[in-house]
Amino acid sequence: MSRVYDLWEKLVGAVLDREELRRLALRNSFSSDYSSRFSSDSAIAYPVARPIELKEIIKATENFQSDTVIGAGVMCQAFRAWMDEHALFASKPGSGMAVTVKKWSNFMERHQDWLKKIDNLVQLCHPSLVSLVGYCTEEYNMMLVFEFMPHGRLSDHLFTTRYQSLPWVRRIKIAIHIARGLSYLHERDIPIIHRDFKTANVLLDWELNAKLSNYCYGTDDSTGEMTSIPTRQIFVSPGYTPPEYISKGRLTTKSNAYTFGVVLLELLSGTVVSNLNLEQSYFSKKSKLLQIMDIRLEGQYSRDTAYKVVKLALKCQNLDPKSRPRMSDVVVALEQLQLARP
Repeated sequence: MSRVYDLWEKLVGAVLDREELRRLALRNSFSSDYSSRFSSDSAIAYPVARPIELKEIIKATENFQSDTVIGAGVMCQAFRAWMDEHALFASKPGSGMAVTVKKWSNFMERHQDWLKKIDNLVQLCHPSLVSLVGYCTEEYNMMLVFEFMPHGRLSDHLFTTRYQSLPWVRRIKIAIHIARGLSYLHERDIPIIHRDFKTANVLLDWELNAKLSNYCYGTDDSTGEMTSIPTRQIFVSPGYTPPEYISKGRLTTKSNAYTFGVVLLELLSGTVVSNLNLEQSYFSKKSKLLQIMDIRLEGQYSRDTAYKVVKLALKCQNLDPKSRPRMSDVVVALEQLQLARP
């Protein structure tokens, strides 16, 4: 495990050393058509995802060597790699741009269905989504290449001592970024539901901006059919599961709102909410608030503002999905709270 952390830290160090120069270069090289697709709070503007040759991915991952693995799941492995940001050819470690290659296996859907899903996925483009750089479908491979997120998972920042504690102001910004990403997915012509939304699937870039990952596991709100990456498995994680999924097996955009409430409480407490085992009535008095607040945030917030954030989280967790706010409304509420004096 220590070897993996050492490799990760070396990779992060190389990324951070080069990121500012790459950022300036990319701003000059990408066309206005690309940059216009992003808002001002996006650190880097990535072009539309393009196909990448299999040989280049093999070269970039050193033939999928074990020491390039940075994550693994039941159906997917993630590899770190370096690629030329313009031609998307493999480059030497430390040169070009750092990327994450996700390689899927054990799919039961037809290859033609995979291609259709890719067409849908490449249309998703927002500063609060981890950017899709490219994809590979050669020889029936199923691989996606994403931008590398050097500061890792939000869950590691909140629940471990690996990173320095995130300050109050940054946590509110992260909540806003997450809400914007979900709102973008929900407000599309065919709404997309994030099927595995949790703090472990929120990644932080080099400026600690939050972006949703694994949004490729998306479901059409109206039909329940997959709209992105093909899989029929359910990815809702324990502790983040909305009650209507437990009782009826159905996910809607309001299911994401419920889970956002969980994530918001985790941002406040610095603790996995399921471990707190608290009833909503516990938060009926402001005097109870300090008992769940992350002690590392002491002196950084006003009690009134923190209580309003808690109330918003509980509103998102209303047992009646119809009574939960839309994520676009959550964005507005958080932006107003961001302006409040700490």
